[in-house]
Amino acid sequence: MSPLALCYHAVSDGWADPLAMRPSDFERQLRLLLRRGFRPVGAADFARGGGRVLHITFDDAYRSVADNAVPVLERLGMPATIFACTRFAAAGAAFEVPELADQLAANRDEMQTLQWERLRELADRGVEIGSHTVSHPHLTEASDAELEDELAASRADIEDNLGRPCRYLAYPFGHDDPRVHRAAAAAGYEAAFTLADTPYASRRNLFALPRVDLYRGDGVVRSTLKTSSVKPLVTPLMRRWRSTGRRYR
Repeated sequence: MSPLALCYHAVSDGWADPLAMRPSDFERQLRLLLRRGFRPVGAADFARGGGRVLHITFDDAYRSVADNAVPVLERLGMPATIFACTRFAAAGAAFEVPELADQLAANRDEMQTLQWERLRELADRGVEIGSHTVSHPHLTEASDAELEDELAASRADIEDNLGRPCRYLAYPFGHDDPRVHRAAAAAGYEAAFTLADTPYASRRNLFALPRVDLYRGDGVVRSTLKTSSVKPLVTPLMRRWRSTGRRYR
């Protein structure tokens, strides 16, 4: 079995959106993976390791991750990385991007993000804090100058505010290509994560490490299929499921 990284967003009972995994489902998924023999590791060990290792990640740095997911991870002894967009971290602002405008209008409280103080607290507890860029753009559509600003500035901001290295990046929307990979390396990251069903995802490329994205509608059967060795055989079915309920990554 190949190494497995998971990509979550919010973890909340109160937000009935594909992005918001129910806490009970979240814990159930992790316990099942442990029973299947996966060994939890941090981002560094995942990036350079092989075999049945597992790493948990969260994009966007929603407050519900600290409230509802981190306690579960600590009980289970599972390392994790939270990828934060630095534009929102100073005030812990709501995650305001064009793709989520409808959700934000109805669920602003659920979409509040973690402030620097809370991110520092989580880092002190062993959670890796990585960059999700400054503003969550489509990086493949950015100019070279915009790429440099989104990648280098966000990394510097995280390091300045947390007082520790920012070593890892997650590409917004899973949008990456070789030019973006080169820019991530030039900005000083050690590795970067994309999504497993994107064109450049590869365990052989430290700047295109694949993650399986999980959503509120992914129950036991679907999440097991998505994280299993038979996933390539069911990818067309996964895409049909996604098209019925997922609007954003």
